[in-house]
Amino acid sequence: MKVVYDAMATTWIKPIHKAKGRTVAATLADRIGYANNPDKSNGYEYVKSYGCDYYTAANEFALSKEIYGQQTGRKGRKGDILAYHVRQSFAPGEITPEMALEVGCVLMEKFTRNRHQYVVAVHTDKNHIHCHCIFNAVNMDCSGKFRNPMRSMRIVRRISDLLCAERGLSIVENPKPSRGSYRDWQDRKEPQSNRDKLQDLIDGNISTGMAFEQFIAAMSAAGCGVKRGKYLSFKLPGAERFIRVKSLGDGYTEDALRERCTGKRATQKRNDAGADAERKTAEHAASRNRPKLLIDIEEKLRQGYGAGFEHYATIQNLKEAAKTLVFLKENGIGTYGELVKKASETSGGYSRMNERRKEIDSRLSAISELQKHVGQYGKTRGLWAAYKRSGWDSAFFEANRAPLMLHKSAKKYFDEHGFKDKLPSINSLKQEYAVLLSEKKSLGNIKAAREEMIDWTRAKHNVDSILGVRPESQKSRDREAR
Repeated sequence: MKVVYDAMATTWIKPIHKAKGRTVAATLADRIGYANNPDKSNGYEYVKSYGCDYYTAANEFALSKEIYGQQTGRKGRKGDILAYHVRQSFAPGEITPEMALEVGCVLMEKFTRNRHQYVVAVHTDKNHIHCHCIFNAVNMDCSGKFRNPMRSMRIVRRISDLLCAERGLSIVENPKPSRGSYRDWQDRKEPQSNRDKLQDLIDGNISTGMAFEQFIAAMSAAGCGVKRGKYLSFKLPGAERFIRVKSLGDGYTEDALRERCTGKRATQKRNDAGADAERKTAEHAASRNRPKLLIDIEEKLRQGYGAGFEHYATIQNLKEAAKTLVFLKENGIGTYGELVKKASETSGGYSRMNERRKEIDSRLSAISELQKHVGQYGKTRGLWAAYKRSGWDSAFFEANRAPLMLHKSAKKYFDEHGFKDKLPSINSLKQEYAVLLSEKKSLGNIKAAREEMIDWTRAKHNVDSILGVRPESQKSRDREAR
């Protein structure tokens, strides 16, 4: 065994949390996708997985978490850990990618005891070979999660060092100390963001019965910068940037704030733990009553799931089948034809709404861009005429470079978009923008339409599975095979 004392990275383990603004599946896809990157792993040659397929590992991890949440009721908690990321680094030139992949797989086998799905990928794009191992926090039968001990970093390093020593590889005997244990890191509270601070400041300065302008004056007196225009924005005392109130959530848009002033909308403090807990409980109960997809048990068994999972999945499918039938009865569906019609209607309605919203958003974006160029063109047209009268004098151009370049940019935009004759007026563009914005609002709640479509699609899928009805795409493939 060779011992090295340089600053080379050694084995470490880190938890993977849901990224802010991202779904569970998207977060896992980002992290596992980085590990599986074919440009780094020689076209997936040095990638292996256990209990899952590395192509679909992110979705399978997310499915396991969903099943775990349904079984235990522990869903969407703040700070929830989705998976763990272990990385091994090896000294340059002393290990092959094949051996590194073997070491990574044995490390995962010993550390997780093969109770968790995992993906192991070796990267060869650096001057030193290193291995990324990502394992699911939820165990194979979805009944529990990985219990991360306080000394997990030391444990995983000890196993890794033993495996390297058995193969005559270098290890880092005295790695640099970390910034603290995972338990210490977990106990540290995250600092409050500027958006949280602004929400608290708004809640403290708004009250029912006050005029909206009084609220604005109160925010200004509290030291906030105020920007009025297309969007209402505030800048916290000492902050560098303004924050649009519409980015703070449904209860903080300008319309919502006006309603809170007049009393049309109830003002609820963000720190009202009881009301917040009651809301979350209601949402959780509602989500549990919605049908979920039946589990394809045969497919999961082919992927390596054990007898424990088969037993759980069978019970779970019976529960979901009963829940689906209750859902159909509550919604007045008595025949299969009615179910097909309802699923088709909700799917078509959501698709049409979504497509129209995309068309409107695209046009609104185009109008905003056109308004910008029309405005720039109008403001710089006189200066461009003076530049022309100067005989295109270079000194004149340099002295007025910025506005003249804006004028040229506007003309180029008009030429590229076919505005060769008469430009539209700013007023006509504003009117069109307002009409489209009104139509977008009148389309309805896209999120609610999507949830309704998902519910009925799941219900039909479950009924098809119970009745043994194959989808048309499968029938077509069967006909082609014959």
